[in-house]
Amino acid sequence: MASRVGPADRRTPCHGSGAHDYSGPVTTTDSPALPGTPAPGTPEHVTPEHWVLTLSCPDRAGIVHAVAGALAEHGGNITESQQFGDPETQLFFMRVQVESTASREELDAAIGALAETFSMTWRLDVVGRPVRTLVLVSTAAHCLNDLLFRQRSENLPVDIVGVVGNHRDLEPLTEFYGKEFHHIPVTKDTKAEAEARLLALVRELDVELVVLARYMQILSDDLCRELEGQVINIHHSFLPSFKGAKPYHQAHDRGVKLIGATSHFVTGDLDEGPIIEQDVERVDHTRKVEDLVALGQDVERRVLARAVRWHAEHRVLLNGHRTVIFR
Repeated sequence: MASRVGPADRRTPCHGSGAHDYSGPVTTTDSPALPGTPAPGTPEHVTPEHWVLTLSCPDRAGIVHAVAGALAEHGGNITESQQFGDPETQLFFMRVQVESTASREELDAAIGALAETFSMTWRLDVVGRPVRTLVLVSTAAHCLNDLLFRQRSENLPVDIVGVVGNHRDLEPLTEFYGKEFHHIPVTKDTKAEAEARLLALVRELDVELVVLARYMQILSDDLCRELEGQVINIHHSFLPSFKGAKPYHQAHDRGVKLIGATSHFVTGDLDEGPIIEQDVERVDHTRKVEDLVALGQDVERRVLARAVRWHAEHRVLLNGHRTVIFR
């Protein structure tokens, strides 16, 4: 069955209610319009809305033509378009940014009709709309500080609506940026209760994305399924070789020459979710453990920030256990 996902049709607790149903001005369309021109009957002063459409479906001829034609019929001017056909999975993926004076309802109807024909899963959103984000932390500050700073200074397209910590160490940093800190301690005996509180907070704050910014707790399988496709994690790239405490000490002891980080979606398989981004730094015998830790934290910050940005800009599409990234 074809389906669509958008701000007005949220299918997981990470997607809120209709609070973010951004609709453009309603217009009357009597006949197809040329790309980039207002639909007939549209007042000239109406400013086009900038939309981003992402979709996936079984690969077949005519998909790009059909999508472009449907958008053109609604006065759409395509400003960015990328597509990929995977020969292994026989799936087609597409991301389109388009300016149009058509209403949200008109575009929904047009794309919905295509979805029925091509068995599409799709999403339509406003370009640049900040994604409501909840950040989970423990005691390490580097990733949280970086995300908060980037949101404030670099227009990272997220709205960090809260920070959850299983310790209080990062409460002062959170409050410095004017964000609300929620302390939810986790022990072996209280894990189920803590996750219930976390899920309630996700729903209460209408959260769309959860970021584990060096959150040193394992999410249960039930919670991973509940928030599937909406939780991003970051960790050093020494896994699975160097597990547990002091991985950089273990790596230094083995004389590694590459250190790095991996950001991925969280699934029930620990640290094995679909990978979004990775990066590395070269090191040599002159580096001390402290150097490796500093370099590792720096690459973790960069990798996580890129993963969050790409997800918020709807550039990440799931392809089974892998991802398609339209940069």
